[in-house]
Amino acid sequence: MSQPSPLPLLGAAMPSDALPTYRDWLVDGQRDLELQDFFKPEVLSGDWRPLARRIRAELQGHSGRLGIHGPFWGFNIDTQDPDVRAVVQKRIDQGLDVCEELGADQMVVHSPYTTWSYHNLDNQAGARGKLQERVHACLGEAVARAERIGVTLVIENIEDIDPHARVRLAQSFGSERVRVSIDTGHAYYAHVSTGAPPVDYYVVAAGNLLEHVHLQDADGYADRHWAIGEGSILWPGVFRALGELTSNPRLILELRDNSLIGQAAEYLVKAGRAR
Repeated sequence: MSQPSPLPLLGAAMPSDALPTYRDWLVDGQRDLELQDFFKPEVLSGDWRPLARRIRAELQGHSGRLGIHGPFWGFNIDTQDPDVRAVVQKRIDQGLDVCEELGADQMVVHSPYTTWSYHNLDNQAGARGKLQERVHACLGEAVARAERIGVTLVIENIEDIDPHARVRLAQSFGSERVRVSIDTGHAYYAHVSTGAPPVDYYVVAAGNLLEHVHLQDADGYADRHWAIGEGSILWPGVFRALGELTSNPRLILELRDNSLIGQAAEYLVKAGRAR
């Protein structure tokens, strides 16, 4: 008789100033960590290497998987303006610099698909292919570098209504270093407010291309980033869908109030969903 697979392991996203609070929890469980210092323009444009050195020192003894949230403020990876594209490429490259410095092997980037694009990509012939071409023009060199340095770019849903479009975009690179991320609160917002499928459908659509999940609870009206149990996401269905995967995605608690990470983790542990 086969043994049941272990419950998935929870990790968390946080800025580096929260590491002293959660270091023991992260190290004792060797949990996955996503650092959230390095999407800020003022950090990337400054001397961030002393901060990276402090983080490495703080994480001595941590062998869980390490990633960062890549830059996203003020741009879209399918920009049509070549001058803006150059800025986006610079920021993504800076994020990869950080990954190399920290030894991180995953970086979150934001999906280009919007509510507008969902309703309009089929309004003009070839629009879907052109969007994909713009993303390749923007990220092609970054993907090649990511392959060289062993970093996976995971594309996170933001306004995505069609859970398959982002998956097809990731597949179009033909690279093991481009995969998919799901933010549960974003998916729930799209479901309740814009008519998208429910959250577990996003998991099923991604399948084993799913390598990263932002876990947050919400009400479907806004991007709440509440602790798990404070909103109305149907977690049993989400975790059943996750349980069908073999890709072992990082399950990252991403909360607006980092002081509630322990509360959110305890909720899922007590419910028998994770450890």
